[in-house]
Amino acid sequence: MPLRKIADIKFPTCHANFRLLAFERDRIGAQFAEAHTETALALILGDIHSVPPIVRIHSQCITGDVFHSLRCDCHDQLHLALNRIVEEGVGVLIYEQQEGRGIGLLEKLRAYELQEQGFDTVDANLHLGHEVDLRDYALPTEILRFLTVRSVRLLTNNPDKMNALHAADIAIVERISADVPQNSHSASYLSAKRERLGHLSGQEPFQLQHVADTVFAAAK
Repeated sequence: MPLRKIADIKFPTCHANFRLLAFERDRIGAQFAEAHTETALALILGDIHSVPPIVRIHSQCITGDVFHSLRCDCHDQLHLALNRIVEEGVGVLIYEQQEGRGIGLLEKLRAYELQEQGFDTVDANLHLGHEVDLRDYALPTEILRFLTVRSVRLLTNNPDKMNALHAADIAIVERISADVPQNSHSASYLSAKRERLGHLSGQEPFQLQHVADTVFAAAK
């Protein structure tokens, strides 16, 4: 479905003065009973066509981003990305509304309850009848194409994000680690991301291959 730019504004923050673009598109899929509108924001700093910009695709996490939950690394990764973009003076942060790996806030909280009973993040989603990860990155890649960004320095540990950009013919000239310090509350969450979802750590090299189907099959 076509991408629609909804707003384009000046966006001063404590980090820097960004340009903020808002986008939406309608999406029809098997998981939706009817047409579903996806939305995303793009925070832009500097001349993103002068050099491959730092790009972060960040999925909304109300518990982490807003309330600074220690159960995940989302808040710290968000601010790591903003700080790196400001340090470099050029970059794009795409903030997409795919809470809880696409299952929504309330289902994510139900999954948290299961995690307190000993489930990891993968098994909790499966137990609730969801896929391991419902997200796709079609909207962020469409936004990058709209911005005519064809090569990036991608700040991520998630191979699915790298695969999505590769499939959209957006070159990743560098992967920047999204590692942040773990704590006693987030240790098992981060371990599951590495061991069951194939997330990278440090400067570990990546291969472009889709891992979600393999993980889902192994978990069944």
